[in-house]
Amino acid sequence: MLDEIEGTVQGHRDGHGFVQRDDGEADIYLPPNEMRAVLHKDRVKARVVRQDRRGRPEGRVVEIVERPEQPIIGRLLHEGGIWLVAPEDKRYGQDVLIPKGATGTAKAGQVVVVQLTEPPALFGQPVGRVKEVLGEIDDPGMEIEIAVRKYGVPHEFSEAGLAEAKALPDKVRPADKRGRVDLTDVPLVTIDGEDARDFDDAVYCEPAKVGRGKGWRLLVAIADVSAYVQTGSPIDIDAYDRATSVYFPRRVIPMLPEKLSNGLCSLNPEVERLCMVCDMLVAADGEIYAYQFYPAVMFSHARFTYTEVAAILGNTRGPEAAKRKERVKDLLNLSDVYKALLKQRSRRGAVDFETTETQIVCDDAGRIEKIVPRTRNEAHRLIEEAMLAANVCSADFIAEGKHPGLFRVHEGPTTEKKEVLRGYLKAMGVGLSITDDPKPGEFQAIAEATKERPDAQQIHTMLLRSMSQAIYTPINSGHFGLAYEAYTHFTSPIRRYPDLLVHRVIKAILNKQKYTLPILPTPGEAHAKLAKRLASRVKSPTSKPQKATVAPTKETLAWEAAGLHCSANERRADEASRDVEAWLKCKYMREHLGEEYGGVVSSATTFGIFVTLDAMYVEGLVHITELGGEYFKFDEMRQELRGERTGIRYAIGTRVRVQVSRVDLDGRKIDFRLIREGDDLAARPAKDKGAAPGNAGASPRASGKRQSRPPHAHKEKDKAEATAAVAAAERPAQQSAMQAFKSAVKKAANKMKGRKPRRP
Repeated sequence: MLDEIEGTVQGHRDGHGFVQRDDGEADIYLPPNEMRAVLHKDRVKARVVRQDRRGRPEGRVVEIVERPEQPIIGRLLHEGGIWLVAPEDKRYGQDVLIPKGATGTAKAGQVVVVQLTEPPALFGQPVGRVKEVLGEIDDPGMEIEIAVRKYGVPHEFSEAGLAEAKALPDKVRPADKRGRVDLTDVPLVTIDGEDARDFDDAVYCEPAKVGRGKGWRLLVAIADVSAYVQTGSPIDIDAYDRATSVYFPRRVIPMLPEKLSNGLCSLNPEVERLCMVCDMLVAADGEIYAYQFYPAVMFSHARFTYTEVAAILGNTRGPEAAKRKERVKDLLNLSDVYKALLKQRSRRGAVDFETTETQIVCDDAGRIEKIVPRTRNEAHRLIEEAMLAANVCSADFIAEGKHPGLFRVHEGPTTEKKEVLRGYLKAMGVGLSITDDPKPGEFQAIAEATKERPDAQQIHTMLLRSMSQAIYTPINSGHFGLAYEAYTHFTSPIRRYPDLLVHRVIKAILNKQKYTLPILPTPGEAHAKLAKRLASRVKSPTSKPQKATVAPTKETLAWEAAGLHCSANERRADEASRDVEAWLKCKYMREHLGEEYGGVVSSATTFGIFVTLDAMYVEGLVHITELGGEYFKFDEMRQELRGERTGIRYAIGTRVRVQVSRVDLDGRKIDFRLIREGDDLAARPAKDKGAAPGNAGASPRASGKRQSRPPHAHKEKDKAEATAAVAAAERPAQQSAMQAFKSAVKKAANKMKGRKPRRP
């Protein structure tokens, strides 16, 4: 009897699917006929029955173990007297039949949420009823309404949570100040983006004697959410369920009710607020000499924007400085301590790849007006370094207090990723590599040594891709990218649940008490997916004798579960945000079909190249069949596609010129067609929205871009966790190769003249 393997069905847009195995082994391919009786996300038992033509294990579903309660979102259609819903998520594969009396108030063409009443069968479609009507497909914000349901993002607070928030006071009361340090006379200020609505951190700096030398006293005051959100309360349960605020263009789904996030816990100017303070002494060399934590009451003396602070620091006699005369000295002190911290960052060897972020600008109807680059100025970096310093002190305080808590852990590259990176660096002739136990400084050294090369973007992208994603865990193993032995998140309890837990732990240590996690809701699908992925990470064997492992305590397991839940929901929020951005970009690009743009290759794959447009900052695919009349081979070591006959290469950073040829809104896909010299210009629109004309042999130009979160989403940007390239450049193709390529295309075209088309 063949072994039965448990796993989760993952559907595919093309009708087939696969079983993602619980044991972490290779996925089992499911052909379309097997997918007819199952749904995307079903838990099943399957057997491997053969190897398919591509060598994949092909399976047969023998039992559906669990069918999770999952609403299906789609458009209600009326065809030939039959009502059905076409799922927006094409991984479901089949339309859902809706009986005549089960459409509710929905009208044909509207977007609806469906609850299944009959599962799919081998010879029958699934049947369901309309549970909720979301509205028309073109309604403003519809893409967000779809995404929050598609990814299971909690978007409504519980009645108990809202009632508890309503009962909270409107301002700080005298009784709330007991046991707190009075900092109302200290000129703390907030520095945020222009469109920020909540202010969770304030800063102040003054010169101070540190040891026998000079230095600074740096205060980072963070909104004291834990003063109002009690462990296990209705607001706390809602916040844990969300784990993070979710940021979309034009809309935020907050972790906390608005009364807290925009009111009591927002450090608004000229009002008293409760806060937790990290009070640091920073030496002239940027080392944190000493620190202390304490609860306080503060009064924000000003609300600054990044643009305003950068202008003041750039010209202390300018008009911006004249308006804020009384705060200029404080800002200069902040700038001085920032420069010292920056030097310390460099000495640590932290990974610091500079990226260009982008921002989607929408009109009142929620449609994209433009996508613009967002530059980080000195004020952004100043706040980033101050927040990093407070986070490091928090991690050290928890570790020294020997109290369980959540650390922000970023591990170094896996054995497999190290091997891929070494091979790539060797193939590219970089001349530097990484050791078996690499330090962050090795990555930074490679980035510095190659930043002037024409293929710098490609190399820096590969350095970033070799790194792991950061997670929350009670087991501290340091932060690789930032080169910290211990790191956590303390600075944003308004929008991140781990930060709220860190505040509670710090308070417990200060009060010589023990903080105990509440009984928290059962983690969902996102948790299960991340747990499986983390479990599949196998450590490479070492020659050192291993100590006998001690079974983790119930307390440790509870903290691990909380960390896993927060990490998973962070991923869920990112996926939902990316889905909305992709939908908006597709809708935007539908208005630009046929237009031409200059762009740069952002990645190469076996099936084509992805190109990011210079003028639009939108990515699309040039399929391998569009690259020319020859065979292209994917070189995994060099991460490039190479033509076997002409030798033409397409790698990250190669400049190309493309035409927008197809947009699939449902599939979130944009297809480009490669434009070459000599193409029939009369056969295509003359619109030209790109930068200077370019092709695979054009001169190098810097153009590395990435899509960012909204400006106020992340202040302490963990650069090592970024998933973007740094600078764009290309490896110029030889002119002879280009000429040979053109010649080959012309010959192929001449041969095709006069031939009759083949029958399909």
